[in-house]
Amino acid sequence: MKSCEVNFDGLVGPTHNYGGLSYGNVASQNNSQQSSNPKEAALQGLAKMKALMEMGFVQGVLAPQERPDVAALRNLGFAGTDAQVIEQAAKQAMPLLVASCSASSMWVANAATVSPSADTADGRVHFTAANLNCKYHRSIEHPTTSRVLGAMFADQQHFAHHAALPAVAQFGDEGAANHTRFCRDYGEAGVEFFVFGRSAFDTRYPAPQKYPARQTLEASQAVARLHGLSEDGVVFGQQNPAVIDAGVFHNDVIAVGNGEVLFYHEDAFLNTEQMLAQLQGKLGKLGGNFQSICVPRSQVGVEDAVRSYLFNSQLLTRPDGTMLLIVPEECRNNERVWQYLQGLTASGGLIREVNVFDLKQSMQNGGGPACLRLRVALNETELAAVNPGVIMTPPLYDTLTQWVDMHYRDSLRETDLADPQLLLECRTALDELTQILKLGSVYPFQIN
Repeated sequence: MKSCEVNFDGLVGPTHNYGGLSYGNVASQNNSQQSSNPKEAALQGLAKMKALMEMGFVQGVLAPQERPDVAALRNLGFAGTDAQVIEQAAKQAMPLLVASCSASSMWVANAATVSPSADTADGRVHFTAANLNCKYHRSIEHPTTSRVLGAMFADQQHFAHHAALPAVAQFGDEGAANHTRFCRDYGEAGVEFFVFGRSAFDTRYPAPQKYPARQTLEASQAVARLHGLSEDGVVFGQQNPAVIDAGVFHNDVIAVGNGEVLFYHEDAFLNTEQMLAQLQGKLGKLGGNFQSICVPRSQVGVEDAVRSYLFNSQLLTRPDGTMLLIVPEECRNNERVWQYLQGLTASGGLIREVNVFDLKQSMQNGGGPACLRLRVALNETELAAVNPGVIMTPPLYDTLTQWVDMHYRDSLRETDLADPQLLLECRTALDELTQILKLGSVYPFQIN
């Protein structure tokens, strides 16, 4: 049975704005308060989805969240009509209104952790929605994320869904941004690689001093248990605390894996050689040949890696077995990074081609190509069981671009978030979107 890895990209939401909400994410903080362009952001994301579809990759779409999240504001004591809740929040606690309007669900690498059926004890694809409890504006996402994933992967014969882990610091879980999987073939058993920033209970593990480590070892271990993964199919590695303090808030900002290959920065991990040996040994027992590409700090420093998002790229396997790297325009604009990539592709090694995409709207808020997609490995039967409304096709691309043109604003500043009309615009757009993607009622305003 043939298998493939599907990229489900997050559709940028109508309230895409630069609120500077993510402490530890340098781009998010540096571009705080700038005017954003939600329409351009959504169209840039859709252009990437279309390009990958046209290259022959199976491409899906993951719907954004309802924003502003009026229910979250009500839970914090604001009352009255929806318009009055927004007005009160704007006057009394603008940062809370900004948080409730965050469109950061577009970065669906944080939506969940996914384990393919070849790895799990019960032979189903398992999903655990990430609690994202390190940041308030993201901690409110997982209930809707769970409903959307449930509507996309509804067949219980093939798909299993788990609630988010307890919303406490000890179980901080940021989803697939700190998880990758190595395998000989997407349909065969693989080794799942969980990267954590700190341990909540074991003081032997060091922790960053400046910025928070968002993923704990304990959260990663809990997800592995929930998904029924065997000890032989799991490796836990620790992110280097020094690179977290340099702005590497997730592992996917400093490393990316695909198939049998790990592409990583020299300073990405602690105990790197031991970790690589584990990955090689466990994948070798499954018949795979683990390979790694280390980018030396002498050629690309951590600061350049963070500025360019070299590693927040998509590493994809073409039908002929060669690998393609999808990078943001910022990589071409960084002389050291671009020089490294030119040498990489010219060397005739594992990565033969680099494709550049303009994702400036997302990049300015701290998310590159890898942030925008959730990877789901599926066999033919499982792919056939996915809600067909969320699989990208040329007609769906045309419909979604028309939908964006009709409903999205060209400019959004923080002061615009206080406009009650924005909530009505968003709900009208999302109600139409659920019909386009055949999701049913997944948003609070639809359910309530």
